[in-house]
Amino acid sequence: MPVSNCVESTHRAGDMPSTGLLIVNADYWWRDYGTTERIAECVLCRTVSSVSAMVFMEDSERSATIAKDRGIDAGLHLNFTAPFSAPNCPARLVERQKEIAGYLLRHRLAQVVFNPGLVRSFQCVVEAQLEEFGRLYGAKPDRIDGHHHMHLCANVLVQHLLPAGTIVRRNFSLQPGEKGVLNRLYRKIVDERLARRHRLADFFFSLPPLEPQSRLQRILSLSRDFTVEVETHPVNAEDHRFLTGDGVERWTAEVPIASRFTLRRSG
Repeated sequence: MPVSNCVESTHRAGDMPSTGLLIVNADYWWRDYGTTERIAECVLCRTVSSVSAMVFMEDSERSATIAKDRGIDAGLHLNFTAPFSAPNCPARLVERQKEIAGYLLRHRLAQVVFNPGLVRSFQCVVEAQLEEFGRLYGAKPDRIDGHHHMHLCANVLVQHLLPAGTIVRRNFSLQPGEKGVLNRLYRKIVDERLARRHRLADFFFSLPPLEPQSRLQRILSLSRDFTVEVETHPVNAEDHRFLTGDGVERWTAEVPIASRFTLRRSG
């Protein structure tokens, strides 16, 4: 694996006392060969704590073996909208996912509206992905998020399709004044509903934008006292350069990146 530009982290989560935790999670593990290789490079650099794995995709089998062999912490990246590309994917499952995708992608607010006509399709597509993850990884996932965050759509929440007790990705954490009042209220309601059945990180952010630097410093400051998940997509050039260069080393000089995805009690 080409890692010549990788600046390996010299400290880990146990090296400094902290009541918080900085988790960098890479999405799209198992989507295709190139994506898997880029994420694996970041794992080797020790700048990624964990990965979110897609199943029924063209690289699912190979990268499942990589994850198990290397002890990579993997959760399920639940997928309702990206077409399944694995050759062994059942035709009926493909059709059910197409039904769901057609609905969720029809309008940007579709995910907040419960669709009674898709109850069976949602149930089948979620159960199939949970079972396939178990087959590939050897155990059901104890952590779940979603492609384009569709794991938070109304049907999934109302139908209680995510196993109770699992770690589930919350909505993005917002700064004061960011987004409108109704948007913030809806996110708050969803996160409170999630917290009744699942375990959540205290805060959740996307790695980009990398500028202004004050944004990344705010995330780092929160991780001193809280569990903070940072979502990254190393398939994107900007994320990959940051995670394999010296920028990430400077960013985490005071708070190290966790070695895997776990939750701590907030300080």
